[in-house]
Amino acid sequence: MSFQVEHKEGENGAPESKTVTYHSLSSVISGVAKCWLTQNLGADRQASSSTDASEAAAGWYWQFNRKQGYKNTGSTLTPSSSWIPRVYENTYWSISNDPCRQMLGEGWRIPTSAEWTKADAAPQNWLNSADTYNSILKLHSAGYLYQSNGALIGRGSEGRFWTSTGQDSDWSYYFKTNGEGVKNALNRAFGQSIRCIKD
Repeated sequence: MSFQVEHKEGENGAPESKTVTYHSLSSVISGVAKCWLTQNLGADRQASSSTDASEAAAGWYWQFNRKQGYKNTGSTLTPSSSWIPRVYENTYWSISNDPCRQMLGEGWRIPTSAEWTKADAAPQNWLNSADTYNSILKLHSAGYLYQSNGALIGRGSEGRFWTSTGQDSDWSYYFKTNGEGVKNALNRAFGQSIRCIKD
């Protein structure tokens, strides 16, 4: 299934204005039937490989529990004025700040830590970014933004996706080109990708 969303800069956290055609599918990969996007939120298209380092496939990045999305071309962060170098909170992602809900509509949300855990379990048993890309979700290495200044790191070599319910060590889902997919406690001020899910 595909649907179009017209994003407007400054509205619901969009860092730029553009129309995106999102693609989704129904899957039980997270335990029960859910609708998943097959591209990152803000991405113009699905990734062409596990190491696709293009901005078009990467989409936008978010700091934990913040509605504002960020675009990074590799040299320019947009917007640059609202970046927060420190995020201190031990909560779940609030519904009012969930970019999936804000940008795609009611019903869409960030996956929970439990849903990422089930997606990573048997029979998938993801070991690296090639495995995550070869899954029906087409997860790829979109990289992340560094906490102090929003600098782009690891695009093409690692992927980091927020969970909505994780605490302690379960804040994000993380994988490298050569490394087991795990949940880890990356600093919440880092900017990470979001892959949306719908009940």
